[in-house]
Order: sequence, then structure tokens, then C-alpha cells
Amino acid sequence: MPIIIPKDLPASQTLTNENIFVMNRERAESQDIRPLRILLLNLMPTKIVTETQFARVLGNTPLQIKLELMCVKSHVPQNTAQDHMLSFYHDFDEYKAQFFDGMIITGAPIENLPFELVDYWKEFCEILDWSKSHVYSTLHICWGAQASLYYHYGIPKESLPEKLIGVFEHRVTHKGSILFRGFDDVFMIPHSRHTTFDKKDILRIPELKILAESEKAGVYAVSTNGGRQIYLTGHAEYDPDTLEKEYQRDKAAGLPIHIPENYYPNDDDSLSPVVHWRSCGNLLYSNWLNYFVYQTTPYDVMSIPKYSL
Repeated sequence: MPIIIPKDLPASQTLTNENIFVMNRERAESQDIRPLRILLLNLMPTKIVTETQFARVLGNTPLQIKLELMCVKSHVPQNTAQDHMLSFYHDFDEYKAQFFDGMIITGAPIENLPFELVDYWKEFCEILDWSKSHVYSTLHICWGAQASLYYHYGIPKESLPEKLIGVFEHRVTHKGSILFRGFDDVFMIPHSRHTTFDKKDILRIPELKILAESEKAGVYAVSTNGGRQIYLTGHAEYDPDTLEKEYQRDKAAGLPIHIPENYYPNDDDSLSPVVHWRSCGNLLYSNWLNYFVYQTTPYDVMSIPKYSL
């Protein structure tokens, strides 16, 4: 089944070239099928790259997905053309009366900034509160996960001694987790961040379960009971060259940065990176859509029960 996105969205041509079935909204509306409505709150500066990454992993499932894009109105993006934002994005005011089967909140490159000093923090918190009654299952990624755990549970972030960048081994530590159904004993996930949180702070919250961890990257996946709220610290959606672009950018800027671990053959950054996270990334998002959205969300999306933290 296809992913439904505007036919003029740059991701449409990219995914079509990759043989991912893309359907425009006009054709979808002529079919007697209710697609899953997935809202992407895109906080990344590279909007087009990020929206394409998520459209790719969401479009690689048997389900019909209607992807909609949201931005915050209290921050003006500097790296995406204004006409793109006006054409494809809406802010919270235009979405807050609507209901969604699922939602993804991306990361943002503002980890070293205290949460309360983020210019859209108040708006972000309003969206988090709204999601509990208007979204069935929400995925929080990287900074989005740290910020949401802080807001909902008071879990602080901690600065790392150096940037964590690379592709790291992970294991499923909650063996009954259907989010990781079909995963190998060891799977690889990219990480790129300056901050983390203490595992002990997660364990003291009865409503939270740690699903998967990495010896080097720490806690990767945390979920509430039933999966209404899921927090991921890494980036299963990353493109093959995403870490390379970040690494080369930091290197050119003279920032302290080491070669991303388990990324280049023999740690030689003159060679092309090796991708060994694509299959588990596709399976992760397929499992989320199937088990936590499609099989559990009500057919009448407006009857979503409020989730109380």
C-alpha cells in the first residue's frame, strides 16, 4: 500500500525513484479506504531531508499512510525555503482541533541548550499535552525524546564528555516487546548527540519500560504501557550519508569530533560508509504502525481515548 503525500513534495519524486509506492491526495480521496493519519512534527533545520527520511520508512509497509507535516510557529526555519514551508506545513493552530492515529516528533540540534530556553518550548509543551488526547501513539526521536521525558516525568538530560556519533550495537532488553518483534539478537542503530539521560531515572518511573539498550549508546527505546508514548534516542530513519554530513560539517568547523564508530570501513573516512541499519529501521517503523497504530487505534479517529500520564 502507498504513502499519501502531496505530489509536489520533493520526497514524492525521491521515493518514486526508489520504487516506493507513492499516491497523491487526489487519487487517495477517490478510494473507499481510511488511511492512517500520521502527523510529523519536524523540528530539524533540514526539513526536506528529514521529511523524506520518515516518508521512506513509513511508506515501506502494507498500510496506507497519509503523512501530514507540522512546524512550530514560534521559530522561523533558516535552512528551508519559505515557499516550501507555506506549501506543505501547517502550525499547531491549524491542527489542534484534529485527531491522528500516530505522530512522530523529531529531534533538533539544540541539545546543549536548556529546555526552557528553547524559543518554542512553551508551544512544544502545548503540543505534548494535546497529543495525549488527539493522537493514539506518539514516537519521540532523540531531542524530542529527551525533551518529552523531561516535560512529562522531570527526567533531566546530562551532557556527554564528547559527542556520541556512530552506529552502535543494541539488544532488546524487554523480551516481550512487540515493537522489536522479528529483530535479531543484536541490531545496529545510528546515534548523533551530545546529551543523554540516566537509566536510573527511567527505572524509577513505574509507567515506563526500557525496551532496548546499547552498551555504548545507553538506553535506546522506552515505552509507556500499551505504547501510547514511545521514546527513541537514536535514528533508525537516517540516510546512508547523514552521519557523514554531520561529521564533515563538524570537522570543517574545527569542532572536537571523532570518526563515527562502526560507520566507515576500517574507520577510513575516505571510503563510503557501510549501511547496516536499514532493515531494522524498516522493521521498527512497520511494527510501530502495525501493532501500536493500525491494530489498536479506533476506526473513528475522533474517539481516541485520552492518555493520562
